[in-house]
Amino acid sequence: MNIIITGTSSGIGFTLANYLMEKGNNVIGLSRRTPKNANFKTINCDITDKNQVINAINEIKTNFNSIDILISNAGMGMVGSIENTQEEEIIKLFKLNVVSCITLINEILPVMREQKFGKIINISSIGSEMGLPFRGFYSASKSALDKITEALRYEISNFNVQATVVHLGDIQTNIAESRVHSTVPKAYETIFQKVYNSMNSHVDDGITTSEVAEFIHQLTKKRVLKSHYYCGKFMQKISVSLKKFLPSNWFEKIIKKYSNL
Repeated sequence: MNIIITGTSSGIGFTLANYLMEKGNNVIGLSRRTPKNANFKTINCDITDKNQVINAINEIKTNFNSIDILISNAGMGMVGSIENTQEEEIIKLFKLNVVSCITLINEILPVMREQKFGKIINISSIGSEMGLPFRGFYSASKSALDKITEALRYEISNFNVQATVVHLGDIQTNIAESRVHSTVPKAYETIFQKVYNSMNSHVDDGITTSEVAEFIHQLTKKRVLKSHYYCGKFMQKISVSLKKFLPSNWFEKIIKKYSNL
């Protein structure tokens, strides 16, 4: 299969692209910089730039006879209080986490419709299912992607093209180095630091990128995709169900304790 993956210069995307190549697929990674020691093809592309996306997809269409799977993995985290987060920071976050995914879908769907086959796998977060302290805008951006994907599933169902969302829990990556840190007002400094330390400890204790790669590899082989999949530590996955069934104040207490508030 010919698979496009975004955000392949490091972390989950890099591991996933190498892994899917080893499983016999043709993988084309889209990233702003070329990774070292990659066994997959890379096209340098800033996916927030529509013209660069169009050029990259045209190059792929020229060199490959199909586009079987799109995995939208590129994204960014952001931490900070809701109060005082700057408008430009919010726009930058949503442009990468939401708008760039839509741009790619718009360029790839005509190909998938014509070939009468295709899968779109959007990488989201378990955090999209709930507003997390000091990660509210990140949760919101991923939640927006979830709902867009749900709507997309209905719209493309008659074309034998499928879309799904993979909600990831904490993964052992260097995400702390790449998060956007918005300004935290002085009133929040103490509680923010407690939550931030807890956040990083959860990442250190998360599942590996190799586990994520194998999970997504299994999805690429499924004949029928469900709307949502969850990949992470047990307690993070079960939190989605707890939110649905527990009284809201009980669930808030669980999240506060988990976040070290």
